Amino acid sequence: MDSFGDTDRIILAGLAFYGYHGVMMEENALGQRFRIDLELGMDLGPAAKADEVSATISYADVYDLVKEAFEERRFKLIEALGLHIMQRLFGRFDRLDWIRIRVRKPEAPLPIVAGEAAIEILRTREQV
Repeated sequence: MDSFGDTDRIILAGLAFYGYHGVMMEENALGQRFRIDLELGMDLGPAAKADEVSATISYADVYDLVKEAFEERRFKLIEALGLHIMQRLFGRFDRLDWIRIRVRKPEAPLPIVAGEAAIEILRTREQV
């Protein structure tokens, strides 16, 4: 288990987007589906005690920001896309201590029958 294993987190899994990120010309012209999984590390104690959305981060606000970051420019590498989304999340939500993001390309142009290409990045606020 990593050093973040025992900390509180908000999890958003399987966020689906259609985009034009990639190195190959076909990816840029035709586009493809992407899936994004997020773990957002923060102290959830105050929200759990208060039972108020103002004490946490709204899932809807996170989704809206991820969608905006995903669509605002094209990236060759999903590594760069993932880091860009992290930077935007840290810039907007002061309560975040760390983020784990997984960007998945279920239809990556690879000669595989099943599976997907993906990256995962884990960073603290200080590392971004």
